[in-house]
Amino acid sequence: MRPARARSEEMTMKQLMGMMQGLQEAMAASKAEQERIQADLTASQARNDELHRTNEELRRGWRDVDEPEIATPPREFSTPLSQAILETAIPNTFTGPKVTFTGIEDPEAHLTAFHTQKMLIGGSDVVRCKLFMSTLTWMAMDWFINLLKGHITSFTQLSRLFRKQY
Repeated sequence: MRPARARSEEMTMKQLMGMMQGLQEAMAASKAEQERIQADLTASQARNDELHRTNEELRRGWRDVDEPEIATPPREFSTPLSQAILETAIPNTFTGPKVTFTGIEDPEAHLTAFHTQKMLIGGSDVVRCKLFMSTLTWMAMDWFINLLKGHITSFTQLSRLFRKQY
């Protein structure tokens, strides 16, 4: 039988060898991970370089292009608002209404919502005429621009025409 000290040293040697083997495996795994990260970084840098080149090409292209041509010019129309209404400026403090009317919604509900918003911020009859026009879209805008040029002189008149149409 071996002495206890020899068994203890043998145990320690086995433990030491096991630890060394574990460290070697950990180092190999770490090296593999570093190589994978380096490959990812290289690929990422290549993608970044390509994006940078594309971005520069696009910038050069934009600088070389004159104003883009508009395929269809905006539709011009005469306005049914009177000259006095058109000449009156809307103060910068006014915000546009948050309601729209296409011609298929309830016209009374639209007028009520519009009146409510304008009551909260105030404004003259002229301001209401100009801002109401901005709430019209689609069929309602077509109706509005086909009214007689310069015919509307008050919001009461505009509301009456609107109710009659819708």
